[in-house]
Amino acid sequence: MRDKASGNFILVIPADPAQAVAHTTLAGKSKPGRIDRNFKPGEPKNFVPVVEVPKAKAYLVFDVDRGEEYRNVRPEDAVAAITARGRSPLTIEEGLALITHHPEMLEKNKCFMLAGSRCGDRRVPALWISEGAPKLGWCWAGNPHTWLGTASAASRLG
Repeated sequence: MRDKASGNFILVIPADPAQAVAHTTLAGKSKPGRIDRNFKPGEPKNFVPVVEVPKAKAYLVFDVDRGEEYRNVRPEDAVAAITARGRSPLTIEEGLALITHHPEMLEKNKCFMLAGSRCGDRRVPALWISEGAPKLGWCWAGNPHTWLGTASAASRLG
């Protein structure tokens, strides 16, 4: 499995994350994605981009990488390294678009944080596998996880 998306771009159509995750599956599976129980009802849409994204009904994200090199690295440290390289962390909507277009990008022990979206506290949204399906949840910004990288992109075009 490559760390980068096949074709190396994704189409993002901003939508409510709770609705979008329900349209995701793992590669070769049919069980729909879901929201982690630690989110309060409606809360995922409170996580908004903290990076510049095009003000468009749809946009492209290029050179997408799920950030395997940032596994076991605190998200705040990963974001510093990502931005130092001229890249940008993915948002919730971009991460959901990635696994919608390329479900093979979400694999056991190769899941990722979406540090380009935040809600004003220390939580960082993430996508991982639970009970045979994608799950949208969150982790603390100061905690590293051996199975979660921090996904990023080189650029966006609206």
